[in-house]
Amino acid sequence: MAKKSEFSVEDKLRALYDLQLIDSRIDKIRSVQGELPLEVEDLEDEVSGLEFRISKIDEELKQCSYDIKAKGLATDDSKTMIKKYNDQQKNVRNNRAFESLSKEIEFQELEIELYAKQIRELHAQIELKNQTFEENKSKLNERKEHLKHKKNELGAILKETEKEETGLLKKSKDYESKIDESLLISYKKIRSSVKNGLAIVTVERGASVGSFFTIPPQVQLDIASRKKLITDEHSGRILVDKNLADEENEKMQKLFTSF
Repeated sequence: MAKKSEFSVEDKLRALYDLQLIDSRIDKIRSVQGELPLEVEDLEDEVSGLEFRISKIDEELKQCSYDIKAKGLATDDSKTMIKKYNDQQKNVRNNRAFESLSKEIEFQELEIELYAKQIRELHAQIELKNQTFEENKSKLNERKEHLKHKKNELGAILKETEKEETGLLKKSKDYESKIDESLLISYKKIRSSVKNGLAIVTVERGASVGSFFTIPPQVQLDIASRKKLITDEHSGRILVDKNLADEENEKMQKLFTSF
């Protein structure tokens, strides 16, 4: 295999244009997927968030039930204390002891009222939390169904294109290995800076494809001679002549149909 430094400018142009055709093919495959991968990821995050929220509400409901039970037991304790103090009052011999027990009874009665109020509030919280729980549960089921649909949709597309994309990605790496590192860096930089990802374009009707600026005749001759790399001064894209592009397109179409 020839060293990269031994390749002629024309060899480099052909390798670059082939790489562009492969990468554009990969871009086209991924455009078919569209926003689906991001939609699936967003839905997965939403489902995870809803599941966490439902789990949190469930814990809060359990805590409310525990608190109600605890308040009920405390109420029973207070009633037991009241009965005890009432029994003691029957045996006291002075007003001071009787009043002291009366205050204890009054305190326990206030505690019972407080527990009753807290239990009512807890029941109200449970009602609201149950409503929120059901709303989130319904939303979760709807989102899960939507996620399932989107995953199936994405899966069908991936199944259809996976073999070709995997093969093209391998070929892209193979062709990258044939190109000088500095030239490859330039190619990738241009690709990332233009909307359609075209770093290399042909010259047609005196202008580079996608441009309205005319290329001087002498520059067109230089491009056709394939003796040096020439870029469009307006877009920065690397320019190749149409004949070279047609030849490489025909060659690469055979590669694409092999996947």
